[in-house]
Formats: sequence, C-alpha cells, structure tokens
Amino acid sequence: MEVLSICTARFGGTTMLDETLSDAKKRMTDTVDALKREMAGIRTGRAATGLVDNLKVEYFGSEMPLNQLAQINVGDARLLVIQPWDKNAIDPIAKAIQNSDLSISPNIDGAIIRLNLPPLTEERRRDLVKTVKARGEESKVSIRSVRRDAQETIRMIEKDGDASQDDCQRAQKDLQKLTDDSVAVIEAESAAKSEEVMQV
Repeated sequence: MEVLSICTARFGGTTMLDETLSDAKKRMTDTVDALKREMAGIRTGRAATGLVDNLKVEYFGSEMPLNQLAQINVGDARLLVIQPWDKNAIDPIAKAIQNSDLSISPNIDGAIIRLNLPPLTEERRRDLVKTVKARGEESKVSIRSVRRDAQETIRMIEKDGDASQDDCQRAQKDLQKLTDDSVAVIEAESAAKSEEVMQV
C-alpha cells in the first residue's frame, strides 16, 4: 500500500492530526494483512502451504500454528507434505486437520503426514468464491469503520481549535486516500483469489 507522507506543518495541532492518520493507517494495514492471511488459507484447486500454515494445533496444552510445529512442503499440484519436528506432534496435527474446514483426510506415513487434495467440485468452487467475497466485504467495512473513527477525531481537533481548518481538511483528504488505497488492495486480493479458486 502506498505510504502517505504527511508533512508536519507550522501548527502544534498537526502532530495530533499526524498521530490520528498514523493510527488509521496502521489499523487499515492490519486489516489488509489479516485478509491476505485469511485468503492464503482458502483452498483452491492447487496445493499451497498457506492452506495449513496458520492452522491451530492443540499441542501440550497450548494452541500453536502448524508452521511452528512442522515443515510444510508442496509435493505436487495436489499434495502437501507435513514433516513435524517432534514425532509427538503427528497425532495432534492430524486431528487439527480433520477438525478444520478443509475437508481433507490426513495420511500418516511414519513421521510424515501427506495431504492429498481432491479436485474441487464446481459447486464447492462457487461456495468458496462467495466466502472470498464475504471476507472482502467484511474487511472493507472494517476499513470504513477506521475511517469514521479518524474523521470524528479530526473534527474534534478542528472544533477544539487544536489545528487550523486547512490542516484538518488536508488530513481528511489524506485519510480518504488511505481508505481508497486500502479498499483497492482488498478488491484486488479478493478478485485474484476468486479467479484462483475458479481455475480448474
């Protein structure tokens, strides 16, 4: 996402405006990053480590992401190979995979877990595209919520006389640009993932 440089101007209130914009930018970036991680975990017709990277595994009383317990490799277009660093993790990993919404049965082969990904049906692909679009919309709602909070803060700064009207208007424009950039990234991510899901 484009980094907006907000100039610190002559007025003391601009620091408050800068902080407001900086906070909004961080929250928007976090929203976009969370969506990207989520999209990586949505199944397509091809094997990808992102499908299981962040799968939570109950291991010695705490939940850990799978990628912290095992090496994950793509065997071929429809095969994932999971090699736990501790053989005691094999059963908990297999259980986490079975309980996930991936609809894949793990094959335990000694110290290795193989995941054969069956081809997706047309109906399943369409369901996944709906999920992708819904997640994208939720992220856009979050972005707009961040914008609304920041707009209110900027209005309060202006009302309290802590920054000039010009600086506040500039901050509102910068905020709108941040919002537009974030929404554009979300739309691009959603479109790319939808296309990937529909590829046979």
